[in-house]
Amino acid sequence: MEVYLDNAATTKVSKPVYEAMKPYFKSSFGNPSSLHNKGIPMRKTINTSKKKIASLLHCAPTELYFTSCGTEATNWALKGLALSPSIKGEIITTRIEHHATTHTVEFLEKLGYIIHYVDVDNDGFIDLFQLEELINNNTLVVSIIYANNEIGTVQNIEKISEICRAHSTYLHVDAVQAITHIPLNLTELQVDLMSISGHKFHAPKGIGLLYIKEGTHIENLIHGGQQENERRAGTENVPYIVGITKAFEEGMKVVEDYNDRLNQFANEILDALKNEEIDFLLNGPKIGENRLPGNLNISFEEIDGSDIIFYLNKAGIYVSSGSACNSEMIEPSHVLKEINVPKDYINGSIRVSIGQFTTHIEITYFIKTLINIIKKLK
Repeated sequence: MEVYLDNAATTKVSKPVYEAMKPYFKSSFGNPSSLHNKGIPMRKTINTSKKKIASLLHCAPTELYFTSCGTEATNWALKGLALSPSIKGEIITTRIEHHATTHTVEFLEKLGYIIHYVDVDNDGFIDLFQLEELINNNTLVVSIIYANNEIGTVQNIEKISEICRAHSTYLHVDAVQAITHIPLNLTELQVDLMSISGHKFHAPKGIGLLYIKEGTHIENLIHGGQQENERRAGTENVPYIVGITKAFEEGMKVVEDYNDRLNQFANEILDALKNEEIDFLLNGPKIGENRLPGNLNISFEEIDGSDIIFYLNKAGIYVSSGSACNSEMIEPSHVLKEINVPKDYINGSIRVSIGQFTTHIEITYFIKTLINIIKKLK
């Protein structure tokens, strides 16, 4: 049996998405910029896709721009603001962001921007009082990850937005893990920019979105042609645009059931570990509305997480490590460090991310296998 529990890293393309995309590889292959019968329908397809996604996100179609991925969307949001004609020179973020954000602000710091980092508590929630203290008339943008990719923390974006609006400061939200996994309404959130990546919710890799609220002034990141309303050059990837649109539609149909079912699976895993009296820590918030459904980051005392992953892999079960690898060594995740996971637990961390198509049989097999591995390694 193969059990895929690494859905926070990427998801498989669903059958409805695959079927929707197929014609656009073969018969409907025209360039959307071409003014003939092969190109014009492709332009209409892109416009229709934006209208469909906009209706689900509760925004205007003209506020949506297709990108290659969430990383490009985040780079465009932050660099686009930084390169715009603004006299503001400070940026606020956290130390538990995805590297798409942390590395971008580090780059902007080299250009002269002052970067402030808001503290988070041991569950990963940002200190809203400190944000109030840090934000000022010179703050260009606050950039916050909506649902943390490692520990599942879901931030109070509505409150963060209130603080930013009170200080006339842009708010960028990395919603890569949040889309179709938790209810989301842009009219209610009141954010200025939002990054989205299709391969996190059963669209293919290589397609993303940047939401740019009307009136938000950012520079272009990619120059060339006049695509995407002259905001992002490059021939549009029509098959993948169709794919991400279908994935949006399919995902939003089941979001409530998805939340309940995945949280039930997550609790089942934790209860089984407790019943076997296995010593572990759940990193991040408790299971519920403040945690991304299906996300479990678990640390085991005095065990190497890579050993757990090795034996799970041998059993056909695929999860992620709680560590970040480089060419010289394996280091604990920057997120786990920031939330103060104890030293005797931090190297024994794994991330389990349950998905829309995970079955109860798979969860049962995973639980039994994991417990046996932990007992063996102890």
